[in-house]
Amino acid sequence: MACSMKQLSVKALVWIGVVEYLLCVASAATTRELVLKKGYVFCGVSQGLPGFSAPNSKGKWEGIDVDVCRAVASALFANADKVKYVPLSAKERFTALQSGEIDILSRNTTWTLTRDTALGLDFTTVTYYDGQGFMVRKKSGVKSAKELNGATLCVNSGTTTELNIEDYFKSLGMKYTLLSFEKTDEVVQAYDNKRCDVYTTDQSGLYANRIKLKNPSEHLILPEIISKEPLGPVVRHGDDNWADIVRWAHYSLLNAEEMGISSKNVDKMLKESKDPNVRRLLGVDGGAMGKHLQLSKDWAYNIVKQVGNYAEVFERNLGMNSPLKISRGLNKLWNQGGLQYGMPVR
Repeated sequence: MACSMKQLSVKALVWIGVVEYLLCVASAATTRELVLKKGYVFCGVSQGLPGFSAPNSKGKWEGIDVDVCRAVASALFANADKVKYVPLSAKERFTALQSGEIDILSRNTTWTLTRDTALGLDFTTVTYYDGQGFMVRKKSGVKSAKELNGATLCVNSGTTTELNIEDYFKSLGMKYTLLSFEKTDEVVQAYDNKRCDVYTTDQSGLYANRIKLKNPSEHLILPEIISKEPLGPVVRHGDDNWADIVRWAHYSLLNAEEMGISSKNVDKMLKESKDPNVRRLLGVDGGAMGKHLQLSKDWAYNIVKQVGNYAEVFERNLGMNSPLKISRGLNKLWNQGGLQYGMPVR
């Protein structure tokens, strides 16, 4: 936004007065307005994590985190390609969002109390429920994380991974050594070059990075999950409309799956469905739904048409139709035994 409390010193506030400051805030452009003016959503992503955000062989960004930004662009511009991707390290990601370099951080980022309250940022939804795991070489003979006493572990710096390791090893009375690297590819390379015994990160990240190793089949992901890692998009604090747009972009993916709407049948459902829930989601009835978000009535239709529903997003990026072949697990819909739950469009 054009003016904020952070940009005005206490002395400046005294001089301009409370009324002038409130007028300044009221006149500041919202993120939605700035994005529409730029013509693109600036999306902060990883530096290359298959399944979440990575360029394909043609240089086009793909992944579940990428699809979050594509969904937002679809809602705003009716064009999922109106996104510019900004690769960021774990260390850079929050600063890039705070400074306005990006509009959304969609980079396999864990929702924690500190991050949600102390950084001037807001998490919107959980797009992927994950947990921290461990990968070892099969030749090591290790079958459980409880056998890792004295191990050297490779990790990304500036992540929740380091704190989780400290808690886990301390609770079991085990010793360890950490090798920390800023970039994920540096971690993978260090592990592949046998500089450490273990690679630890979110379990989805282990699956994603195992395919980068020289001999992926020689490595085993251990069964233990030692933390809760709810991953999702992040926006700047204080811009409620923008947070709502990002939040409901994800909910539209979930609701579409629950209602049986996909990118393949959305046009038929738009024309033929008598279900009030479907008609509200797709903008046939309840036109105020889009107005509440300051979007067009067909905002959710555009998302499903161009990006798909949550099942389509998951399967092509992470599921059995992808190189990672990760099962839905906790990321099934709530009525299928999972945690993904789209709020009602009413």
